[in-house]
Amino acid sequence: MSQEFPRHAAAEITVTGNGELEDSSEHIFNRDMKHSIPPGLNMSETHMTSSNYGSSSEGIIEAGPYQVDFKEESQSGPVVLAEEAKNPAIEKLELVRKWSVNTYKCTRQILSEKLGRGSRTVDLELEAQIEVLRDNKRKYENVLRLAQTLATQLHQMVLTQRQLGDAFTDLSMKSPELHEEFGYNAETQKLLAKNGETLLGAINFFISSVNTLVNKTIEDTLVTVKQYENARIEYDAYRTDLEELNLGPRDANTLPKIEQSQQLFQMHKEKYDKMRSNVSVKLKFLEENKVKVLHNQLVLFHNAVAAYYAGNQQQLEQTLKQFHIKLKIPGSDGMSFLEQQ
Repeated sequence: MSQEFPRHAAAEITVTGNGELEDSSEHIFNRDMKHSIPPGLNMSETHMTSSNYGSSSEGIIEAGPYQVDFKEESQSGPVVLAEEAKNPAIEKLELVRKWSVNTYKCTRQILSEKLGRGSRTVDLELEAQIEVLRDNKRKYENVLRLAQTLATQLHQMVLTQRQLGDAFTDLSMKSPELHEEFGYNAETQKLLAKNGETLLGAINFFISSVNTLVNKTIEDTLVTVKQYENARIEYDAYRTDLEELNLGPRDANTLPKIEQSQQLFQMHKEKYDKMRSNVSVKLKFLEENKVKVLHNQLVLFHNAVAAYYAGNQQQLEQTLKQFHIKLKIPGSDGMSFLEQQ
């Protein structure tokens, strides 16, 4: 006994004469299947066997259970993360490798030059200027040390003169019979101390300016010189490497190495030329600035010392005003007890 079952709209599929689904029916079928299949299932797992036209399975849809390919998903996730975590490590290894190769080439070049086996690029004019600069820096540092020693000794002398002046003043008040004699000496020592403080202010200003010139301006130029010398060593190292490759055989194995060496040589040559230009410019500006600074400071030092030992207090004070120097002597801000009376 046959029994009719109610048919769902999704089961009514129109098949053409060639065994192919009609476009409109296929569209309706796919739409209904998306609504009827539970969430999480993939339509790609539903197969339709309509290729064998005339067979018993014509127009039948096999909707098997959805099987999730956990293996594929589990592999795809970690692989992407491994790639992301791997890239920085590879980049660091590549940087270390390049640094190691560059350090090896430069070390070999330095040893070859010291042993007299390797050649080096020399800019005679620039090298002479650099040597003069280094020699001048050593001499300026010596002047700076001597000026600091002079300032320390002068400071101690000024403190001693102030104390001696205070002692004479005290004795002048307590010794009526020698009041005038102690008084003269007290005024002289105080005047010497005051002039000494003025001279000390000029010397300290001289020290500060020379210190800035030597330990900042000249030192900054020497840092650029050091970078230039490093660039020169790298340039010579890669130049020597290229020359050795050019002397060897040229075949399929060596030509790529020669081409790569040529590119590295050109890159370091451009870097060397740039650093040489930077050093030349800095040396030129340094020379102009050095002459200007030292001219002013030497005039200040001469005028202050000459006025001090000539006892010309007015000229000494005028010298400080000319260079806009304000006196600030450590330990001499407050007046003594006798001066406050």
